[in-house]
Amino acid sequence: MDHHEGFREFVLARQQSLMRTAYLLMGDAHLAEDLLQSVLSKVVGQWSKLSRSGNPEAYTRKALVNQYISWRRRHRPELPSAHPPERSASYDDATLDRIVLRQALAKLGRKQRAVIVLRFWEDLTEAQTADVLGCSIGTVKSQTHRALARLREIAPELMDLHVEEVAR
Repeated sequence: MDHHEGFREFVLARQQSLMRTAYLLMGDAHLAEDLLQSVLSKVVGQWSKLSRSGNPEAYTRKALVNQYISWRRRHRPELPSAHPPERSASYDDATLDRIVLRQALAKLGRKQRAVIVLRFWEDLTEAQTADVLGCSIGTVKSQTHRALARLREIAPELMDLHVEEVAR
């Protein structure tokens, strides 16, 4: 029996969703690819055990968040600009909103950013988010509350938006 049977299919089925999560966590496409590649290289080593457990996606998401938190402790990404570009004809409002939101997310602490990404982009419940982060539901609630308050402080112009508008 092949110890990696089903891994390729898993990656093909979940790659876009996992990459989106990695991108929202990292804020940079290249770093997100590195993060996802690093996590998948660890997952493939555990694949036979994970495929038997029945929930390899939960393990992979948890590993993704944990690796992100670990990397953020060691490296603070450089942001090219603290301010969004001037409004011009080449950007529509939704594009500018995404830029401002990504910059605001980059200013959050690693755990607050992870909570926001998992709760509002990945649409996980509080219980699912707590499971991925390895914390209590109360911690998820308090981190979400603090993160949203910080986002309101950083980018008040985004508070009228719906997550669906910015996630596109």
